[in-house]
Amino acid sequence: MTDAPAGLATAIGALSQALSTTSKPFMIIGGIAVIARGVPRHTDDVDATIQAEGIELEELLAALANQSIVPRIPDALDFARRRQVLLLRHEPSDTEIEVTLAWLPFEIEALDRAEVVDFGGAQAPVAAAEDLLVYKAVAFRERDRADIERLLELHADEINLPRVRGIVKQFAEALDEPERLRAFDELTQRTLGK
Repeated sequence: MTDAPAGLATAIGALSQALSTTSKPFMIIGGIAVIARGVPRHTDDVDATIQAEGIELEELLAALANQSIVPRIPDALDFARRRQVLLLRHEPSDTEIEVTLAWLPFEIEALDRAEVVDFGGAQAPVAAAEDLLVYKAVAFRERDRADIERLLELHADEINLPRVRGIVKQFAEALDEPERLRAFDELTQRTLGK
């Protein structure tokens, strides 16, 4: 069980119930997932992802609305179609939620590897530590680099680092940012002492 503040646990429970109605795989990613994997840190929001193939966004928004999760921007559907992310808010807890639409092979594989975690009574599938490394390496802000270090320290024995590095390399090439892979390699070598 992972301790989550009451508002976040309520939002996670509502989100899990709403996404479960789609019959598509989904999981928690982002800061809450990092916390679920043992890293002590603070977060105020909930990030999730859902397999996008076959999803009707209007139906998804209706399912979310049934759990008091509503768009937090005008034209949320248009934004989601362009950016592949729904920007939402759980009204009862005033928690911001982002649900990304998963299309890429890595994302689909990560969804298959998710494990259910209990957040103080709210259960939801959560990304594996190994897959969180990839998500964090793609975002690669200062907070993400710190998360990578802590995830590596806690889960080094269960992480297939060559797999992670290969996926990060693909993203770095797609983003035309070869320095991203170099920075990731430096970070992992420094953290693991290799």
